[in-house]
Amino acid sequence: MSLNRRDFARQSAVAGAGLALTGAVGALATAPQALAAQDREEDRHGHGHRLGYGPLVADPDGILALPEGFAYRVITHSGVTRLESGEFTPEKHDGTATFEGPRGSTYLVNNHELKGPRTKWAHPVPLAEGLVYDPAASGGCTVVEVHRDGTVAEWVGIAGTSTNCAGGRTPWGTWLTCEENSDLAGVNGMTKDHGYVFEVDPHDRRANRDPKPLKFFGRYDHEAVVIDPRRGHAYLTEDASGPNGLFFRWVPPQGFEHGRGRLATLADDAGRLQAPLCYDAGGRFVDDLSRASKAGTVYGVDWTDVPDRDARTTPVRSQFGPGQVTRGRKLEGMWWADGGAYIVSSYAREESPGTPHDGQVWFYDPRRRTLTLKVLLGVNAAPDQDGAYDGPDNITVSPYGGLVIAEDGEGVQHLFGATETGRTYPIARNDLNDSEFAGVVFSPDGDTLYACIQNPGILLAITGPWRRQPRR
Repeated sequence: MSLNRRDFARQSAVAGAGLALTGAVGALATAPQALAAQDREEDRHGHGHRLGYGPLVADPDGILALPEGFAYRVITHSGVTRLESGEFTPEKHDGTATFEGPRGSTYLVNNHELKGPRTKWAHPVPLAEGLVYDPAASGGCTVVEVHRDGTVAEWVGIAGTSTNCAGGRTPWGTWLTCEENSDLAGVNGMTKDHGYVFEVDPHDRRANRDPKPLKFFGRYDHEAVVIDPRRGHAYLTEDASGPNGLFFRWVPPQGFEHGRGRLATLADDAGRLQAPLCYDAGGRFVDDLSRASKAGTVYGVDWTDVPDRDARTTPVRSQFGPGQVTRGRKLEGMWWADGGAYIVSSYAREESPGTPHDGQVWFYDPRRRTLTLKVLLGVNAAPDQDGAYDGPDNITVSPYGGLVIAEDGEGVQHLFGATETGRTYPIARNDLNDSEFAGVVFSPDGDTLYACIQNPGILLAITGPWRRQPRR
């Protein structure tokens, strides 16, 4: 049974910090160089396990620094590689998911975070016949097939959407792509309203024809979405400020069963879209996730219905008064694993009422209805130096333990790992420019880590001697 506010406060008072131990308690992680390559954990047999893969080696080609023994390959490159139809690969690679393809191939669905009119970009997503939502918009998704022999094919999955940032893989094998832009028709040259979620099927091109916005998920600056495979709930993040954005839950209509193409059958107002109201161990309301200053902090969560999810006059996040919802700055990537949702807040500064930080990773447990702070990154005082990390964005859960996180911060940009206790270690560094990493995800067999350098738009495949990481 889920805890209500009174039960949560009562049990917290009795157990003290014990409630935090229902999940792995995080640790402040600000200086990866302090975690030496020889940092080890011993199992019950006395065998040591080294954290991470060692120091990064500069790339002579100036693209990607990796640990010794690792290698990368460029899969797509905007303005260099081409689609099946002959146009160049679009710009601004972002959120990505992988799927098992036919005959041992791997499908990837790759977002392109292109905002505004098409004339703004050298390589917008091509307006492929039958796959266009708004012909004025420049964003969308491409589907990339990596064959067993290494050859690559790429085609349009959806076009005419705006600022396709992150999204999420569904349990039934499709991709939900999210618009991080809520321009209405007539704004910035748009001919249709934006700020929606769309479904893209990498396996069936015909299923992507006549794109339909899934309006029941709400209209706002979407970031990511995950689906609870047991309960059918969707969880979504909003990257917005003034006021800070929200973390949402969508509850499907009674009796609804998920599956390929099923979301498109629902009415625009189907189900219930809700925002969180968090409270601490004393039952006190928490107005913003920046209030948590220590990894291992646990909040209870109640849910409040959104009054007007299509938000044509008042943004969803502005429809709540003081004391009604809990906010967070730059709520970004999510990943469903371990029975719940991992959720990123990239940073907090003067726009947030709590303690400044350079990144949080939370875990929402739907069974206990709790949020636990797993990873907390302190403010990075020297982002131009190859040291501490800042600005986590897209994340994935690694088949080798812990999280892999794409950095979208200031200065040097990394892919880095985080253990279940929040300790961090480097995986890759962008040696090309200061563009963010995005779209971090493992192949279905776990052998390859895919990631994107957003600008100019490069999809990379990373291979090497992956190994199980220490739990702590």
